[in-house]
Amino acid sequence: MTHYSEEINQLKEAILAMASHSSSALSRAMRSLVERDDALALKVQQEDNAIDQFEIEVDDIALHLLTKAPLATDLRFITVAMKISQNLERVGDEACSIARRAHDLNAEPQLKPYIDLPRMAQMALEMLRDALTAFVERKPELARTVIPRDKEVDDLNRQLHRELSSYMVERPTTITRCLHLMVISKCLERIADHATNIAEEVVYLFEAKDIRHSALKTNETQDPDR
Repeated sequence: MTHYSEEINQLKEAILAMASHSSSALSRAMRSLVERDDALALKVQQEDNAIDQFEIEVDDIALHLLTKAPLATDLRFITVAMKISQNLERVGDEACSIARRAHDLNAEPQLKPYIDLPRMAQMALEMLRDALTAFVERKPELARTVIPRDKEVDDLNRQLHRELSSYMVERPTTITRCLHLMVISKCLERIADHATNIAEEVVYLFEAKDIRHSALKTNETQDPDR
């Protein structure tokens, strides 16, 4: 294996390690909410630096590879890796925001059973997992299945916001807790967006098609209300 190939592999490995940390951060943040675990919420915030360091590492490797005048296919891989890294760093940031809100919520009585939020988190994690599997296994068709699932998370986010808005009107003492839950819901919606961004980049990487903001996003006709 050439030194160049080794660096390409290092780049892929750094992306995968970063993805593992970002996914774990989200899982822990949601556990800190559901299990009312302040120590876990704090751990998520403390470990965010590790995800930031992975982004720096990815950028360093990628920029070094770019100086070697890569072929067009390698150039796409390098630029896509940098974009995936940016999205994973933001997933880590959203997990931190969830952990901070969970810590605040844990200081008060629980407003309602947590059903929709864990469901949203699971959906977002599965989208993230499939987008990254598509990247590693060179499966743009799998990446395309991720993209329409974003609408399900969006719908749950809107539904939860409507429900919490009604709570605030009917029971003003719940306003602070409702606002925290709204922020968590929005964080999960954004994480699903980041998973979608990664999936779109994977399609670009292996099909050389930029499907962002495009009807090409899936092989099926897009929902006109999307």
